[in-house]
Amino acid sequence: MSYSKDIGEVSARYRPAGEVPSVTYPSGTHVVFTAPGTATNGQYGLFEWNMTGTPGGAGPHFHKTFSESFYVMEGTVRLFNGETWIDAVKGDFLYVPPGGIHAFSNESGAPARMLIMFAPGPPREEYFTELAGIRAAGRTLTEEEWIEVWARHDQYPAGGR
Repeated sequence: MSYSKDIGEVSARYRPAGEVPSVTYPSGTHVVFTAPGTATNGQYGLFEWNMTGTPGGAGPHFHKTFSESFYVMEGTVRLFNGETWIDAVKGDFLYVPPGGIHAFSNESGAPARMLIMFAPGPPREEYFTELAGIRAAGRTLTEEEWIEVWARHDQYPAGGR
């Protein structure tokens, strides 16, 4: 039980769309930090991914401290469940527990949208913002530098692409 009082309380938080932070990658992919952990008392994070037709995504990896879920809202998103790639379409859902190998990519040549949920809600917006900055600057990182960036954000590479 996460609430022990016998009476409810006024504790809801409203955030207008104009106040929701986001980041845009050089590819045009626009990530909206709809409900980061800071807005949900760390219980979950919910981000909206708006991908252009430009190929891109995340290679196979896993996390040690949180689960990740994917819900496709539009287009086709390739999801990797640790074993096989799946062409997921509107309404398809993939849940990945901590330690589960997964990946995603838009290789359809058309725009696609999905929601990604993290639970509990780690500060994933920091990772995605840092990653966008690296790409926007055209920086080329060594494998060791990538491992350090990923590890700081509880992201560990895995085979399977």
